[in-house]
Amino acid sequence: MDIQKSGSGNWIPRDLKPAGQFRTGESQAENSVQADKLSLNEKTGDTQTPVYFRGYQVEGRHVHNKHDRERWRDNGERVHISATSIGGHMSGVAADMAVRKGGRNHEYCNNGSQNIDLKVIADNALLQRNLLIDFSDEVMREVEKVSKTPPVIDSSIRDMRNLLWCSVDNDDSKDLDQLSVAEKLPDGDTKIYVAIADVDALVPKGSAIDKHAQQNTTSVYTPEKIYPMLPTRLSTDLTSLNENEDRLALVIEYVVGSDGLIKESDVYRGQVKNRAKLAYNAVSAWLDGKGSMPEAIGRVPGMEEQLRMQDEVAQKLKERRHENGSLTIETINPQVKVLDGGVLNVVPDSQNRAQEMIEDFMVAANGVTARYLARHDFPTLMRVVKTPQKWDRIVQLAAQKGTKLPSRPDSAALEKFLIRQKEKDPAHFPDISLSVVKLMGRGEYVVQEPGADAVGHFGLAVKDYAHSTAPNRRYPDLITQRLLKAAIEGRPCPYGTGSLESLAEQCTEQEKNADKAERQANKSAVALMLMDKIGQTFDAIVTGASPKGVWVRILNPPAEGSLVQGQKGLDVGDDVRVTLTNLNVEKGFIDFVRAGGKHGRHGR
Repeated sequence: MDIQKSGSGNWIPRDLKPAGQFRTGESQAENSVQADKLSLNEKTGDTQTPVYFRGYQVEGRHVHNKHDRERWRDNGERVHISATSIGGHMSGVAADMAVRKGGRNHEYCNNGSQNIDLKVIADNALLQRNLLIDFSDEVMREVEKVSKTPPVIDSSIRDMRNLLWCSVDNDDSKDLDQLSVAEKLPDGDTKIYVAIADVDALVPKGSAIDKHAQQNTTSVYTPEKIYPMLPTRLSTDLTSLNENEDRLALVIEYVVGSDGLIKESDVYRGQVKNRAKLAYNAVSAWLDGKGSMPEAIGRVPGMEEQLRMQDEVAQKLKERRHENGSLTIETINPQVKVLDGGVLNVVPDSQNRAQEMIEDFMVAANGVTARYLARHDFPTLMRVVKTPQKWDRIVQLAAQKGTKLPSRPDSAALEKFLIRQKEKDPAHFPDISLSVVKLMGRGEYVVQEPGADAVGHFGLAVKDYAHSTAPNRRYPDLITQRLLKAAIEGRPCPYGTGSLESLAEQCTEQEKNADKAERQANKSAVALMLMDKIGQTFDAIVTGASPKGVWVRILNPPAEGSLVQGQKGLDVGDDVRVTLTNLNVEKGFIDFVRAGGKHGRHGR
């Protein structure tokens, strides 16, 4: 590849032109080598000799004879490249792709962002982790068949379409899994109904659709593309609880006392109708008195009072959970806004009042489903967060902030520490939250047999917890739904213990893979947005520190990366000035070095 060294010290490929597109299945895997070796792909007989550079076809020159190839290879300085396997259509990289020496083994940054395809990067992030990116023809034939088959509604299904059901979800959500409604009881208690989309009615166990869902186990959300667990004809239509549509559902009801305790509960099948499709941000602003009432609420008589009643009950549930040791966690999740392949902005997304309301209802509903299955002597696919093995590190973190925690794991004591930190230093609380989340460890799925001691969920301070409220986008919830329907109808358990244990392992592993793919795709989009900021210096906070390295988050725009130089003496929560030195859009690498200026311990 023709390379020249620029005056700024960057390595600039010369004479690179976009090479058009190539078809799915043209794998370059046989030519892939490690990043520290040279790898060229020469397809003799084609109209050009393509070179695959970090996943992009960048060489557009005609190179068909030995003389041209030798002249081309000898011209200019060299850097190491690696071919990669790519599927789908891909555009070439623009001529101003730059390679900066230093950082992670000669990383690459591209100032011609219009030709970087974030969809291709996302596809690769999934494929590398054994996640499917497309539905098979067999799956789509099944979808066509079930779309023409009306669901069976018998006398055991309660008609609950008269209730003031509503959905509250993300602004752009189309796969609506749950509805909620509240009913005031004469004794002052409140009955909450949570309707969950009956996905199993159209996705039978063992079908091609089910097998695809079982492989991925979750929907994957990237900035430029969503990879749904179920085909969109189902997940955003036939099995989605869409506004003004009659839908089958599993209804989870429970009574909440004035003290926030859950009293009696039940689970059964029902038919429901969503009266108002609402969005978190608008509902939250309205409830907080910072925005006008959403139009969809005003169109439905009684909906305003209904939402305020739901909010009141959710506050009681939340207060009771946190008294029991459920942790106050507030992390910043940057949302990448993309339009036509170009990153528009990265904005922080923190939880708001409406999200907390729905979370409180769903946490309670998940507990009800776990206890319902236990009462019917059914095994349960539990969602657990075990007692933290790194509790000693959490104790050290609290000590650095002036708080002494017990030597043995204690969620109630940890919750008190978190509340104090939020009051004392709200600006840095998301970073403390993130550290605690990482030290607690990942959640996982385990099978709990009837009568066995529950492992529990440390972060939620609950013993009985089974994911059940999002069957359109989480396979464990679909499994739980099938268990519930069998228990309701008095049928045998549809899964054997060995089968459930294998599925629990699959769901845990694929959830981890999906998280990694999402994180890589998001970091790639953020790196794309930061291309014109190399060399700039930012205020940052240390978000991670271990023998493996130090990670920092800059505040504006919100972005996290590795501190590759100047890590000594830094710990989680420290302020530091950093300079952006290096990017790799394809891999999502963002590298900083420590700069001069303010830095120090926060809250020490």
